[in-house]
Amino acid sequence: MKIIKRSGSENEFDADKIVAAISKANTEVPTIERLSEEQICEIASNVEKICEDMHRALNVEEIQDLVEDQIMNKRAFALARKYITYRYNRALVRKSNSTDKQILSLIECDNEEVMQENSNKNPTVNSVQRDYMAGEVSKDITKRFLLPEDIVRAHEQGIIHFHDSDYFAQHMHNCCLVNLEDMLQNGTVISETMIDIPKSFATACNIATQSIAQIASSQYGGQSFSLAHLAPFVDVSRKKYFKQVTSEFEAAGLNYTEKQIEKVVEIRVKDEIKRGVQMIQYQVITLMTTNGQAPFVTIFMYLNEAKDERTKKDLAMIIEEILNQRILGVKNEKGIYITPAFPKLLYVLEEDNISENSKYWYLTELAAKCTAKRMVPDYISEKVMLDLKDGNCYPCMGCRSFLTVYHDENGKPKFYGRFNQGVVTVNLVDIACSSEKDLDKFWKIFDERMKLCKKALMYRHNRLKGTLSDVAPILWQYGALARLKKGEKIDKLLYNGYSTISLGYAGLCECVRYMTGKSHTSPDATPFALEIMEKLNDYCSQWKREENIDFSLYGTPLESTTYKFAKCLQKRFGIIEGVTDKNYITNSYHVHVTEPINAFDKLKFEAQFQKLSPGGAVSYVEVPNLENNIDAVLEVIKYIYDNIMYAELNTKSDYCQCCGYNGQIQIVEDESGKLIWQCPNCGNTDQNKMNVARRTCGYIGTQFWNQGRTQEIKERVLHL
Repeated sequence: MKIIKRSGSENEFDADKIVAAISKANTEVPTIERLSEEQICEIASNVEKICEDMHRALNVEEIQDLVEDQIMNKRAFALARKYITYRYNRALVRKSNSTDKQILSLIECDNEEVMQENSNKNPTVNSVQRDYMAGEVSKDITKRFLLPEDIVRAHEQGIIHFHDSDYFAQHMHNCCLVNLEDMLQNGTVISETMIDIPKSFATACNIATQSIAQIASSQYGGQSFSLAHLAPFVDVSRKKYFKQVTSEFEAAGLNYTEKQIEKVVEIRVKDEIKRGVQMIQYQVITLMTTNGQAPFVTIFMYLNEAKDERTKKDLAMIIEEILNQRILGVKNEKGIYITPAFPKLLYVLEEDNISENSKYWYLTELAAKCTAKRMVPDYISEKVMLDLKDGNCYPCMGCRSFLTVYHDENGKPKFYGRFNQGVVTVNLVDIACSSEKDLDKFWKIFDERMKLCKKALMYRHNRLKGTLSDVAPILWQYGALARLKKGEKIDKLLYNGYSTISLGYAGLCECVRYMTGKSHTSPDATPFALEIMEKLNDYCSQWKREENIDFSLYGTPLESTTYKFAKCLQKRFGIIEGVTDKNYITNSYHVHVTEPINAFDKLKFEAQFQKLSPGGAVSYVEVPNLENNIDAVLEVIKYIYDNIMYAELNTKSDYCQCCGYNGQIQIVEDESGKLIWQCPNCGNTDQNKMNVARRTCGYIGTQFWNQGRTQEIKERVLHL
């Protein structure tokens, strides 16, 4: 049996510690009111039995509550007062000095909760620890000074989640679409150094990667850039090589035709594309930003974004090289090719590449092979997106956050150079359980929670308001997001729909199951699920009218928060079968990971909810190793094109460094009931000697996960 410490780590339950704590308090009460040693042992035994009957690990606070109850049952009121006073005093000490133990425990790699917060950060590395230390201080400042008590309390109880409080003390925004075109075509400044318009494709790639690192260090969310902004520089290199090769032929005194020159030029152009793409892939993976991780970068591959046919052909060559290099993978420290986490790839399905007789079908076939091997690219349907986004097709900001449609002063749609201000997520499961299945009460609590969410979101907005462009020159002054003057406030970019702010939601599946007794995939329950989504959107529209800010509904990915929400629900409501009986709750609108459903039905069902998540969401299907069945991948891709805006396939590609096994590393229970990773070939359970990649929340995670997320990954059923 386990107990969850305040640090988040799990220890063996030890009844002797309960006996020791009660005995200490027992000595401080009058002799006549003291409990006997046998009575104290009986209390510890009763608490242990209650814990066993609950079939889950309880945290320290829950166990102390049980101890209090048992002391009261003995009518030892003086002892109970002493025990409660001791708890209260210890709580005051922790509150007044709330960061010390957190920081010291993460430095010693003993803080499991913080260590497993981000599946793409290695918590043993100094730069990551430095970021975590700063994060703990920021959380503490945010909790004690920057947010009101009701928001802090709701966050701690898992009623809402105030995202990224470890960055809230600074004036930082969430995620963005990088205006790489502006930076490359008009020049930029990086670390106070002027960068002119690049004279070659390779130089453009180098500038792009340096910009990515600077941008990642100035915000806390994902960023996306488009290959269409790099593609024009292929022809810049082509023209340079044409002059160069012509001069070489003339210097050698050779007779030549223009076709011969062009043939040599294209060989050199393709070689430069290969080098440029390799530069992007390796620099993005190996760059370490100030928050101790590789940048959360998404590369957008959209043929129709090219401005002319020549550029479109060049863009196709870049996409082909990107896919080929990702299929190969990157070498780990043992020299074995593995699946990298970044950059995330986003491939647009369009008329030119979706059928066997289309011009760029070969790219889609290559994308399918890449997905089967390396889990990316993910897919956007141009057809569906044009319908949902007023005739526009554009990338998400990072893994799933989408901007709303916005028109500039000339009436033209604008997406690059825009950003998201931040996220607050409502726990729908908590609303349901709090209502006790009373529908009128459900909607009353729902309305109260929405008011709380708006209040929290306005704190996010107001934290950014008044921010000077000088805090991140590459973002606000040199083109990544804007061209503001030095000393100018960013306020005008926070209103009128230029940027968005996100109302997140989680646990629609469990919420509906509690209220109706059925899965939200059931025809009887789906209307209620859709009604909840529509109400959430109605609130976003209302707030937009009230504040002139683009509030947008966002399907929250819940990386580590899924575990936190689950534990909070269990503490507040106990174990409810099908609702709170897991160490995780379901992301956004998704079908529960354990529910049997085929890939096509899942995508079709979730499409109606994705439509109602305009601020961002992504659907996925869980599939086995399909490297020998690319036709199956292509069938799913074609179905995505016709039915859903944004989806991905979760394949498996792991490696055991002990025995060289390539395949799927398994999740098993150890003798204490903890979930661990194990090679099915040699039995290796050392996480430092295996490479595991799993889709966590839109991005691929490679640094392992907390127990809640690990259970969710273990219980995922195959959809194909």
